Amino acid sequence: MPRGMLRIYLGAAPGVGKTFTMLEEGRRRAERGADVVIGFVETHGRTETAAQIRDLEVVPRRSVTYRGSQFEEMDLDAVLARRPEIALVDELAHTNIPGSEHAKRWQDIETLLDAGIDVLSTVNVQHLESVNDVVQTITGVPQRETVPDAVVRAADQVELVDMAPDALRRRMAHGNIYKADKIDAALGNYFRVGNLTALRELALLWTADKVDEALRKYRDEHDITNVWEARERVVVAVTGGPEGDTLIRRAARIAARSQTGDLLAVHISRSDGLADADPARVERQRGLVESLGGTFHAVVGDDVPAALLDFARGANATQLVLGTSRRARWQRAVSEGIGTQVIAASGPIDVHMVTHSEAAGQRRLPLPKLTGGLTARRRWYGVAVSALGLPLLTFVLTLAEGHLDLSSELLLYLAAVVGVALVGGGYPAVLAAAMGTVLVNWFFTPPVRTFTIAEFDNLVALAVFVLVALAVAAVVDLSARRARQASRAQAEAEMLSALSRGVLGGERALDALLTQVRDAFGQDSVTLLERADGRWNVVGCAGGAPCVNLDEGDTDMPVTDTLHLVLRGRQLAASDRRVLAAFAAQAVVAMRQARLSAQAAEAAELAEGNKMRTALLAAVSHDLRTPLASIKAAATALRLPSVTLDAEDVAELHATIDESADQLSGLIDNLLDMSRLQTGAINPLRRTISLEEVVPAAIAGADRRNGWPSPEIQVEISEALPPVLTDPGLLERALANLVSNAVRHGGGAPVAIRASAHADRVEIRIVDTGPGISEPDRDRIFAPFQRLGDRPTGNGVGLGLAVARGFVETIGGMLEPEDTPGGGLTMVVSLPTARETVPLTAARPFPDAHTPSSR
Repeated sequence: MPRGMLRIYLGAAPGVGKTFTMLEEGRRRAERGADVVIGFVETHGRTETAAQIRDLEVVPRRSVTYRGSQFEEMDLDAVLARRPEIALVDELAHTNIPGSEHAKRWQDIETLLDAGIDVLSTVNVQHLESVNDVVQTITGVPQRETVPDAVVRAADQVELVDMAPDALRRRMAHGNIYKADKIDAALGNYFRVGNLTALRELALLWTADKVDEALRKYRDEHDITNVWEARERVVVAVTGGPEGDTLIRRAARIAARSQTGDLLAVHISRSDGLADADPARVERQRGLVESLGGTFHAVVGDDVPAALLDFARGANATQLVLGTSRRARWQRAVSEGIGTQVIAASGPIDVHMVTHSEAAGQRRLPLPKLTGGLTARRRWYGVAVSALGLPLLTFVLTLAEGHLDLSSELLLYLAAVVGVALVGGGYPAVLAAAMGTVLVNWFFTPPVRTFTIAEFDNLVALAVFVLVALAVAAVVDLSARRARQASRAQAEAEMLSALSRGVLGGERALDALLTQVRDAFGQDSVTLLERADGRWNVVGCAGGAPCVNLDEGDTDMPVTDTLHLVLRGRQLAASDRRVLAAFAAQAVVAMRQARLSAQAAEAAELAEGNKMRTALLAAVSHDLRTPLASIKAAATALRLPSVTLDAEDVAELHATIDESADQLSGLIDNLLDMSRLQTGAINPLRRTISLEEVVPAAIAGADRRNGWPSPEIQVEISEALPPVLTDPGLLERALANLVSNAVRHGGGAPVAIRASAHADRVEIRIVDTGPGISEPDRDRIFAPFQRLGDRPTGNGVGLGLAVARGFVETIGGMLEPEDTPGGGLTMVVSLPTARETVPLTAARPFPDAHTPSSR
């Protein structure tokens, strides 16, 4: 089934006529024979809008009850069952009432589209997610209902319903938008001329971007490469050189001449990675472009002019800004520059050549070093081979004199020069070529034993020999240099690849990153310094003693105005600083990430504290007041002289006071215990004990906490159990809370306490046969101030289980809930057994069963 088409009417503000226009389009299509229904339309009481509905079929709305009130929503199932060709659904960003099939109306519309139904809808620009914060800044009104931009951009058609601010205000003043009692407030706040103008500009710009996207799509689908000057677009080529800032600012001024002009910066990198720019400088230029409102793009291409023009044509650029060549005159004489090639092939794109201080003629470029590819040891080896090998070759050839002609002898000397070049590079090869020329001329060129050359052919042969020898030496040296550069590029790529994996995975802690920098560059120490209040502070360090200021290091890499990466050890070469800059930038990211994580943890701790205090106040307002009120009422009745009480009444009032005081004492104990747990003020004193020391006291403590005698408690603990290593006081408090909780929620049924040994642990089970707790709620019951269902089920502030788990974990144990066979809840306390057998404290008599009368 083909997907339906979505058409959205976009407006700058309420009242511009989006719904009116949508209904008008719906009626027009219905008059042409289309099956059109209204899924949901909100007229807001506007008579002109309501009049547009006329005879259009309206699908009845669905009534929803929420928090005691009735609401109406679109009946999605009814619209799907009706299956019209076109459905009109107003307010794309609307949030559905909880309990609906989808949270948002745009999700309902997606369902209709998937069913093959075309949809017409409406939305205001302030509801677009990307501009939501901008709209709040302009109007001061937060928009809680938003729709993702991708939903609107994916629409087949977006039509702007536009109206001038003054016309919209007149419509408001005439009562065509809001009721009379709201007009003055609206005109003085949201509907101010400045607000409406800014919102209108946002709507126009967003629609222009949507139109531009459609234009690019059309050009791509039809393979159109010619520039269509529908919009001014300025592309600036950035090499990463020092002239980049000048070119970017010049291009920004050109783009600013057109109010809707776009600025795009592009950096072309060669695929071999051997001749790349300083990444730190490229990153700074990226920031400059973005600060000027432009976008930065990185492109890989070996043919720089072709890659640059392909990007410009793909972006439908109208102007291209390049810097004048930095090459020297002799280099331009050998080959034309990139600028010349771009101008020749630019076609309709205007090309601006901008002069700058780094242009040729204003600075001199040094010639590349001839021996830059080999080490000094290799060059000395080449000199030695030249000094020993050429005399030896000459001696051998003099012995064979008369058997070889001059051309053969020249080839042998040329082979020797090539060998020297392979061993030692350029300079030794030049030396070998010079020595070979002298030796051939003296020993083998007629007339021999003189430097005179009698025949012109011999002169040509010697000249060619020298040129070939020098050419071979240059090629060999260049090959060695390229091999060394390729090896270094591979190592840099591996380092940067590891760095990028850490960046994407968020695994780069600052210390680990600094350690990697120290190891990669062979430094003694690496320190990240931050300047604050006129002094340098150490943010992070790897290695030996940190550098406390910039002067103590051998290499200083500025990252920002206040952050420097300082290395102590060997001095880094300029080529190493390029990779170091990438690590320095990531070090700053790691530092900021660590600080943000610390701030988030602090904020979470504060939020948890606020949550605790809020819950405490809510609990105190009811649960602590109840026993106090009972005590107050009973004491007042006892003191009133006008009230005559018999002995039974007095005893009952005394019992009420006693029970309420016990309840209040238990509540206060739990509050104090929770406070101690939250602040970490509990220091357990663990020793080896038997369970018989703790369980009876815990049962008595449960009675005191509940304020009434517990029902029958069945105790099943074997005397053969090994002793446990724990704090008896904390364990008693934890078990008392667990028993109290089991009695409260056991439904009056007996509660059992059982214990058993498993390997090196002892498990205590508090078993009830009450209603139990579902699996999803089991973690919630251990949260402070949490009572299942958030409804009071008796006395208490919901701290008992939280305190119990806190105490158990403090003494090295674990507390977990599990189902009771046949129904109910079992709390399992797992404690470590004592590793050494020590004399046990004398146990109190331990009853087989506990009943109210036995205590």
